[in-house]
Amino acid sequence: MKPRHQRLVLVAAALGALAVAAALVLSAFRKNLVFFITPSQIQSGEAPHGRAFRIGGLVENGSLRRQADGVTVSFAVTDLAARVRVTYRGILPDLFKEGKGVVAQGRLLEGGVFVADQVLAKHDENYMPPDASYALKQAAKVAQP
Repeated sequence: MKPRHQRLVLVAAALGALAVAAALVLSAFRKNLVFFITPSQIQSGEAPHGRAFRIGGLVENGSLRRQADGVTVSFAVTDLAARVRVTYRGILPDLFKEGKGVVAQGRLLEGGVFVADQVLAKHDENYMPPDASYALKQAAKVAQP
């Protein structure tokens, strides 16, 4: 084989390896991609099925229920237009309270109950994820006549 052909084979092999590496990176990124969905979007059927996603909004006042085992809780997340029941098994963040902002990551079951793997509470009075803030503002506009 001529040196020119050897270089061509080497370049082709390098491009092939680069394509395989890019495909693996994109595949890993796609599997770890987590979408943010509001309760209104879940109610309208826009939630992904069989995939983890995040739901955000406010913890509805009076909705927090603790199970007898001490680690399982259920509560409702609302965007002021719709509500979704959330169950979580674990220790809630210290800042978790009714009427405050929350983001929960998990999966939606067939009955419309969201099973959370992780619950995040907003960390101060002024912060809320931009998507959650926008969703709450939109829902407030719809709720007002």
